[in-house]
Amino acid sequence: VYAGGCKGQVEVFPDYLEALKDVDGFSHLILLYHFHMTDGSRLTYRPFLDGQERGMFAIRHFNRPNPIGISVVRLEGVRGNILDIADVDILDGTPLLDIKPYVPRFDHRSGVRAGWYENASERDKYDNGTGYKE
Repeated sequence: VYAGGCKGQVEVFPDYLEALKDVDGFSHLILLYHFHMTDGSRLTYRPFLDGQERGMFAIRHFNRPNPIGISVVRLEGVRGNILDIADVDILDGTPLLDIKPYVPRFDHRSGVRAGWYENASERDKYDNGTGYKE
């Protein structure tokens, strides 16, 4: 959501070109990837939207015990083995693990609670070593 409009590309190995068949019919994709630039992990961390330490599994920080990331991106086009995407919050060169179509019937939930995040405001952003501060 904080990467709105940011554009990028996914390059799929040519061996998997056939697996992209019909992906162009989806407006959004779910990308699973490896956080390859992390420098270790902790069990608690202070998220950038909050000033309080939170458990790693209650936040979306990249320094995770198992460094797997997930992002929902907008698919803008398919050119052979290249996916043109937008709303990208992934670093260049990040190893992709899997691509899944975003299907509202499967992926949208009603009655969702967002824990501590529900009380976070946009002005509660802290610099916790990530260099992010507004």
